[in-house]
Amino acid sequence: MDNPVKTLRIGVIGCGRVSVMHFEAIKSTKNAILVACCDVKADRAVWAVERYGGKAYTSYEKMLENEDLDAVHICLPHNLHTKAAFYAFSKGVHVLSERPMDVDLASAENAVKIAKERGVLYGVILQCRYNNSAQLVKRAIENGKLGKILSVRSVLTWTRPDSYYAESDWKGTWDKEGGGVIIDQAIHSIDLVNWLVDDEVECVSCSMANRNHKVVDVEDSAEGLISYKNGVKYGFYCMNNYACDEPIEIRLYCEKGKVVFGYDDAYITYNDGTSEEAHQDNVVCVEGGKDYWGFQHVRQIQQFYRACRGEERLEVSGEEALKTHRLIMALYDQGGMRK
Repeated sequence: MDNPVKTLRIGVIGCGRVSVMHFEAIKSTKNAILVACCDVKADRAVWAVERYGGKAYTSYEKMLENEDLDAVHICLPHNLHTKAAFYAFSKGVHVLSERPMDVDLASAENAVKIAKERGVLYGVILQCRYNNSAQLVKRAIENGKLGKILSVRSVLTWTRPDSYYAESDWKGTWDKEGGGVIIDQAIHSIDLVNWLVDDEVECVSCSMANRNHKVVDVEDSAEGLISYKNGVKYGFYCMNNYACDEPIEIRLYCEKGKVVFGYDDAYITYNDGTSEEAHQDNVVCVEGGKDYWGFQHVRQIQQFYRACRGEERLEVSGEEALKTHRLIMALYDQGGMRK
């Protein structure tokens, strides 16, 4: 007789906007149950419990002390990500944190170290890696069909008006969010390129500015060049002063072909005249979700749960996410705006 699959007991820390992606993923996953959630704003925790079940808390410390949890999802302001993770690690609880890992490098590196010492899993949400488009490009690189990557560029032009920042008590702050358009919007496109190139960064050059926003002093525009030790040059441009969220565009120039892709679609044209493409499918819109979050939180969360049960290795571990976090922090060091 087969051994029964363990049902994971899950807690969620932070019930703000992005938490719906986590709650819906938990709800749609077999062998996972929401036991509790917490938010310092009690009405948010109550809302989550009324909609998804479990018990409401206003303190994650009390939640972790009172409940027998296997894993927690962290959906807090950026500067609180590792602080909450450290407490969960101390209780022997696995952690899946929203990105970025934190607002600085030392906290992120320490979180990876402590998780390893405690023998618990530490995952970081980088859900765009699970898009069909990104998966196609990754396979074409790994199986050699594209050959060596020679150069990459990415462009992101989105909209984040002053009203977006005015509605939040932490967005657009250096101490709580850690920056602006790079760490909040462009982090996913930068991560995708860093994941595809899969090599050590040699040096970065970056300039950034706040060109339009009146209520914050973080950057709303940035451009730069990232050079890798294998010779790849990656140029990027990002800004959130556009009138809408245009689809991001990433282009790769490779030895055996060219790639144009974004979150939803990918087009590969090989030098031999053949081509491949991929498109988003099985899109399930989440009430309260945002299109720019994509639709693959559920894929990554379910992969994390399989790793928690020992069925497979954790794909986007803290060690893996640290590669991109180091790069993001290097860009801010170069940009010269961070306080």
